[in-house]
Amino acid sequence: MNESELLIILEALTQKIGEWDIGTLNIPQQHIGLLNIVSAMHLSNFSIWKQEDIARRTDVEDAVIVQVKRKIDRLNQQRNNLIEEIDLSLLDMGYSKLSNLDLPMRTETPGGVMDRLSILALKVYHMNKQTVRSDVDENHRQACQEKLAVLLQQQSNLRKALMFMFDELNQGKIKFKVYRQYKMYNDPNLNPELYLNKQI
Repeated sequence: MNESELLIILEALTQKIGEWDIGTLNIPQQHIGLLNIVSAMHLSNFSIWKQEDIARRTDVEDAVIVQVKRKIDRLNQQRNNLIEEIDLSLLDMGYSKLSNLDLPMRTETPGGVMDRLSILALKVYHMNKQTVRSDVDENHRQACQEKLAVLLQQQSNLRKALMFMFDELNQGKIKFKVYRQYKMYNDPNLNPELYLNKQI
């Protein structure tokens, strides 16, 4: 993957949030192409964010929160599956030839870094909205402006780190493999709270 292709993906992480924030969320069932897979993962994070906000409400029945928490669980599993799909897609693009070589690895895969950038893009978007609220005082807006500056620095640093990772991959200096998350709590055969308490 070259720099211009990567920049398109990184810019999409920022642009899509505004569109989704005022539109209908539709997570595609089939993901073809790296940009579509990254977008689907990003939409999962966006949806989780919305549900996490609802989960903090105290003015609704507990049953509503239970349903929200279960939805978050499903979305989070989807998100983790898509992170793996991102890495598999990249391996299919040619990086698999490095997998069996005696090369160092980084602590995260490209898919893992893109997931972190997705979450950072959401934090930047929502913190920026706080800086322009008219129903709060200037102290609130100023405090959020300071937090936004930190988030933007973190975002810039992580983007540069990802670019450097791809530079090293393209030069054959490092390799990566798909890390399976194996979320045991979502598997009724692996979570003891589910398999030991099955209704007969």
